[in-house]
Amino acid sequence: MDPNSSQRASVTVADVARKAGVSKATAARVLGGYGTVSDRVRDAVTVAARALDYRPNELARSMTTGRSGTIGVVVGDIENPFFSLAVRGITDIARQAGFTVILINSGEDVSAEKAAIRTLVAKRVDGLIVSPAKESDVEHLREAARSGRPLALLDRGSEAFEVDTVIADDRHAAAGITRQLIELGHRRIAYITACDTPDRVFHTPNDINTGSVRRRVEGFLDTCREAGLPAMERWVYMGAVTPEQTRQIAKRMLEGKNRPTAVIASDSVIGLEIFKTSRLIGLAIPQELSLISFHDADWTAVTSPPVTVVRQPVYQLGETAAKLLVERLNGNDTAPRKVVLRTEVVERASVARLLED
Repeated sequence: MDPNSSQRASVTVADVARKAGVSKATAARVLGGYGTVSDRVRDAVTVAARALDYRPNELARSMTTGRSGTIGVVVGDIENPFFSLAVRGITDIARQAGFTVILINSGEDVSAEKAAIRTLVAKRVDGLIVSPAKESDVEHLREAARSGRPLALLDRGSEAFEVDTVIADDRHAAAGITRQLIELGHRRIAYITACDTPDRVFHTPNDINTGSVRRRVEGFLDTCREAGLPAMERWVYMGAVTPEQTRQIAKRMLEGKNRPTAVIASDSVIGLEIFKTSRLIGLAIPQELSLISFHDADWTAVTSPPVTVVRQPVYQLGETAAKLLVERLNGNDTAPRKVVLRTEVVERASVARLLED
């Protein structure tokens, strides 16, 4: 044990004030980061605190300033590279603004998300960034906002809840890659998502609670409809929640008599399992199966062939959500803002013209 640790822990604001030659209230303002003081006083207190190796009592500072210095973040799956990168964007901005991030994984479960929000509110976080598991179920988010905490939604908006929101142009992106596949001669195009229904069957886009995925499916179906392709709802596959479930869906789909000639994976975790399963059953990409995946995960650029992807501004999604939240914490009281970031298609070698159908 460090013999000086107890001595450091006993250094108080009053000790710093005495050494700096200022009042305790003035030292508290400098050390707590609130109120106004002259540069000379701030420098004197800072030097004294450093000389005494002062360590702030976070609980006491929270009670004094009304701030905990923390931001709560709830995402659907921290193992998904998409969320990992988005959280990196959040934490970078939060750190620059002097906040620590508390991260909780909901597992895309609304009950877990509600419990996470309750925990974060109990821990007195200053604000929240949430990627809602179910956009139609947001009353718990309303309650959190009513408690006085600023809130921003990440990647998934809610028509029922006016709040700062950052999303990507998912519908436009999905429409673009679907149009590309149709122009290359593909008619049997499958779309695979982790979103699910009780009967594991897609009926309408309203079946999908995750807004980003719903917008993609809408873009996919609208473009197919415009091209005269009938009943494309049957080509939307649900329930690719785990790698094992995705492999089962992919195997059943790709070994069927009327298999798709092209597949759109709703995220890179699904895309990887589609790639591996097609290789396992002997389907050559892109000669026998074209593949496009959302999210430019690292693996997509190093496979043979490398995979064409929709590159989402994932880091920027997190970064922008954090910036909006920090602005609220700094007193911005304008109307809720909705920011839509552009995606881009990265052409690689997993898509080919259909030579015969």
